[in-house]
Amino acid sequence: MSMTKEVVILIADDDSGHARLIQKNLQRAGLHNPVEWFENGQDILDFLFQRGNRVRSKDAFYLLLLDIRMPKVDGIEVLRQIKNDAELRKIPVLMLTTTDDPREVERCHAMGCNNYVVKPVDYEKFADAIKQLGMFISLVQVPEIHSP
Repeated sequence: MSMTKEVVILIADDDSGHARLIQKNLQRAGLHNPVEWFENGQDILDFLFQRGNRVRSKDAFYLLLLDIRMPKVDGIEVLRQIKNDAELRKIPVLMLTTTDDPREVERCHAMGCNNYVVKPVDYEKFADAIKQLGMFISLVQVPEIHSP
């Protein structure tokens, strides 16, 4: 499905400032999709595996922007659990993190992430990177997932 179908962008990032910047700059890139923010790895897993108060829609398509360094459950473990699930593995996962260690990049790709983007430290560069990411996301085809 293309982005014209309702695609919900999930942001899993423990830094609320980064989450707001990501959302603001995706909108500046022309994306006006619904966005849901999760401040730790456990919250995004509970949502995706339908174990908490926040319930994912059976009719929505999802795309996940996932930070690595988060409390409770880190992004690597979130990625592992998503990609080991027959339905959830279809969700495109873009690692969006300050971690630029080549071993982490390799590990995430080996585990099935669809892309790996390093967040620049400089505000202007960060904003520009997210705008470019928004343009990329606007072209991504997202498969439907079914609830268990």
